[in-house]
Amino acid sequence: MTATHETPVRLTQFAHGGGCACKIPPGELEDVLGGLPVVLPAAGDTPLLVGLATGDDAAVVTLPDRGGAAQAVVSTADFFTPVVDDPCDWGRIAAANALSDVYAMGGRPVLAVNLLAWPRDVLPFELAREVLRGGLEVAAEAGCHVGGGHSVDDPEPKYGMAVTGLADPARLLRNDAGRPGLPLTLTKPLGLGVLNNRHKATGQRFQQAVATMVALNRDACAAALAAGASCATDVTGFGLLGHLHKLARASDVTAVIDTAAVPYLDGAREAVRDGYVSGGTRRNLAWVEPFTDFGGTDADTRLLLADAQTSGGLLIAGEIPGYPVIGELVPRGAHSIVLR
Repeated sequence: MTATHETPVRLTQFAHGGGCACKIPPGELEDVLGGLPVVLPAAGDTPLLVGLATGDDAAVVTLPDRGGAAQAVVSTADFFTPVVDDPCDWGRIAAANALSDVYAMGGRPVLAVNLLAWPRDVLPFELAREVLRGGLEVAAEAGCHVGGGHSVDDPEPKYGMAVTGLADPARLLRNDAGRPGLPLTLTKPLGLGVLNNRHKATGQRFQQAVATMVALNRDACAAALAAGASCATDVTGFGLLGHLHKLARASDVTAVIDTAAVPYLDGAREAVRDGYVSGGTRRNLAWVEPFTDFGGTDADTRLLLADAQTSGGLLIAGEIPGYPVIGELVPRGAHSIVLR
């Protein structure tokens, strides 16, 4: 049935998955990327600082030296299916999530373009306008221009942004710059995936989850740079454990997590207890199992630590004032991650 503006529309019912839980599983993605050749430009004066090698949050190139302060360009793209039913909130969440990759590299977003897929014969364009309006609102809050974009007719709605940012090449936040002895700080609570999955199944709205997802990682990025941090990643579709494994592997360290120190959103444990766990979260957990010493961690906590987040926080190697420390990096051991 074609939806009209007179008919209440639940956008999440038009998607096979929700938010970053619809990402291609990390193991499968690495298999695909591992088969690609390394192709470098024949010539040029914009060296690639960060590319595919470590699976970082964005690509970074240095700008040619023109006699001023050194600058680097940070480039990323992120889009996904509806994670909430409200179209404006979905737009806000998707924009905050796309901008997060720039903040995760220590950059400042300056220009974004919209990426919109829309089932034009099924959903009214009034809803698409609301999605775009939400994206514009969050980009404006970030001080980032939005200059058009690209749209396609698609059976499943999708929205996000391609974002360009600027950074100081000497002060990047990278996932391969961790070293033993550094504490680990997490800047947003976990549980977004299970609450979003419950919302998709029941229609129940979780304002605490929406508020967390639309919050920019701008202040956390600034605090990390001010504290002298050089290693970070954001926590999105691969869950805390998935992104932590990538950071530990790239930095050749082991991450030890104090599970009692990890913050969770209200209602997250209840959502796991009641079975609102996405397939993406279970795939995340299966991927990290060979690399993780779970100790005595219970099954529900393991799922929450692997929960596929949408527009989650930053995971920073360093103690950042105002945010909880959840563990530390130690010399490389038998596992990438140890839970205590």
